[in-house]
Amino acid sequence: MTTPPALLIAGIGTRDERRADAFRDFVRELGTRNPGLPVAGGFTGQSPLPLGDAVAGLADEGVTRFAVVPLTLIPSERAEQDLTAALAGECELRPDTSFVRARPLGPHPRLLAILERRLNEALGDGPRRAPSDRAETTVLLVGPGSVSPESNAEVHRAARLLWEGRGFGGVETAFVSMAAPDVASGLDRCARLGARRIVVLPYFLFAGTAADRAQQQAEGWALAYPEIEVVTADVPGPTEELMELVMERYREAAGDEADHAAGAMDQEVAVEAARDETDGSVAVPAQKGRQSDSPTHVR
Repeated sequence: MTTPPALLIAGIGTRDERRADAFRDFVRELGTRNPGLPVAGGFTGQSPLPLGDAVAGLADEGVTRFAVVPLTLIPSERAEQDLTAALAGECELRPDTSFVRARPLGPHPRLLAILERRLNEALGDGPRRAPSDRAETTVLLVGPGSVSPESNAEVHRAARLLWEGRGFGGVETAFVSMAAPDVASGLDRCARLGARRIVVLPYFLFAGTAADRAQQQAEGWALAYPEIEVVTADVPGPTEELMELVMERYREAAGDEADHAAGAMDQEVAVEAARDETDGSVAVPAQKGRQSDSPTHVR
């Protein structure tokens, strides 16, 4: 059987220790859930968890082929350039190493489902989940902000997709820094449009400094406008849907090899289960096929 490429999860540069810790836990959990598949991850640029260390760790175990999944909600030219440069540097260090890259994560229906769940949690149990009450709730989707108009446009795109068919009065956008409107200006706009209840929804995968700043800015604005209810939702976090989406992107990049390996791992699990239930004689079940995800290879 051909050995599939390892899964390399790539974050885009951060010096935020909490974000790096959450990222590290996420990578570890993915590895635990996928025994037999080498999994590692790190960040480009200056970071407490460098991408190069992740590559080196797997290379020391004999891995030469990697499928890279960018763990980012917002694709950007800068992020692409940083990742391209990081992988080119690894190829120079290890000429026998090859990388194939997957598409960025968002916005994807699984991510939108997570965001909707975070909105429901922020609104709480009871009548606020009723359609009539949702119609009186405005969502402010807060992205990190960028000097790149294309990156900021992705937040607006996610806001439109989140608004469609979910019954909220509106979904507006704001940014923590480097782009307008900022959180306070975004809340001003919601109020001018008649909002009496606003949910501030961070568009970041993990908790950290950026999410804290969004919450602090929202709380400061709310103190000045006590007649308007403002609540802040949690970040998506390391949910089941996010893990499934990363594996979906991995299978797209790795192609049929990932499907074959997954089938083999299923068979190994079944064999171990059979061993546990017998006195040592093992009946190997027929291997089941898996549906292809119409893989798209990106180099």
